[in-house]
Amino acid sequence: MKHNSIRIKVNLKFNPYEVVIGNDYLNEIGNELSRLGIKPGTKILVISNPDVAGPYSDLFIKNLKESGYQAELLVIEAGEDQKNQSSINLIHNAAYELKLERSSVMIALGGGVIGDMTGFAAATWLRGIPFVQVPTTLLAMVDASIGGKTGINHPKGKNLIGAFHQPKVVIIDPKTLQTLPNREFKAGLAEIIKYGVIGDKKLFETLEAANEIKTLELLGKDLLIDIIRRSANSKALIVKQDEYEGGLRAILNYGHTFGHVIETLTGYGVWIHGEAVSLGMIAIGELALQKKLWTSEDNKRQKDLLYKAGLPIHWPKLKTKEVLNSLQSDKKVKNGHVRFIVPTSIGEVKISTEITNSDIENCLSTLNAHSNQ
Repeated sequence: MKHNSIRIKVNLKFNPYEVVIGNDYLNEIGNELSRLGIKPGTKILVISNPDVAGPYSDLFIKNLKESGYQAELLVIEAGEDQKNQSSINLIHNAAYELKLERSSVMIALGGGVIGDMTGFAAATWLRGIPFVQVPTTLLAMVDASIGGKTGINHPKGKNLIGAFHQPKVVIIDPKTLQTLPNREFKAGLAEIIKYGVIGDKKLFETLEAANEIKTLELLGKDLLIDIIRRSANSKALIVKQDEYEGGLRAILNYGHTFGHVIETLTGYGVWIHGEAVSLGMIAIGELALQKKLWTSEDNKRQKDLLYKAGLPIHWPKLKTKEVLNSLQSDKKVKNGHVRFIVPTSIGEVKISTEITNSDIENCLSTLNAHSNQ
């Protein structure tokens, strides 16, 4: 290999793979596929979006072709509102035109939305073909690209249609973050802060101690690599223990239960995913405080760090009844009870099905009062 890399193993029983982190690693795509035993001549469909395809797709496709692969590019619109059946049809139509076979490969070159859609298209084409994740946003690097969750949205709820389909490899090139809009960068920080709250207290404290974190430049290269590595490793360890979200893996949804409600009720794209997760963490933090499950000090530390990251911390105006209805359509509802991931301290959470509608109404009342201040 020409470049240094960090390799994190996702040690699943049947579909183990690596998360590879390295600067300039977009240029190593051919070598990585060769390592996996994907033979020259294999047909490859690369799916990207305009913002990513512009600066990166030419070199990416060139590298694949120089490595002997039959590579073609499909550019589709990204954004949460595009994560639907129409987009999947575009990918399947391209797969048909290119005559993709069971040995062919789909590659997601983009953020979490492109990764979710490409993975789902790969899971459902010919009952499942290999795919590779090449995330280009911070959020996708530390969360969405790892773990095999793929899917699209239903008009009534987020990610209700999908499949577990593990990638063959996840390739992270932090240099792609240089072209990422700052709003998207900050959204990725929400997922990183999440890892701190659910199980990596040191990561949380590292971010607290940093002078500035709300831009790529202020964060710095060394800290960037460290937080990507720590977050990816946290995700890999949890996925290894619970591939299909039967138990422990649910803690990765910390902040997401309320976050998905915000995305659904306000319209996909008004709040981007990481912003909605930040607001979801604020909400569940307040609920945990009211239930005396964690301290006001820990609640304040979480809120302060989210604010430091430039993320929203004021709950949007939503009707309580609509919030309660939306919560009931969440994927994590079990026997009519919403499973909340509740913080008990910085670095520890628990899964609870004991939160009542009355608890939620009290929490929303407090959040609404704070948002008016």
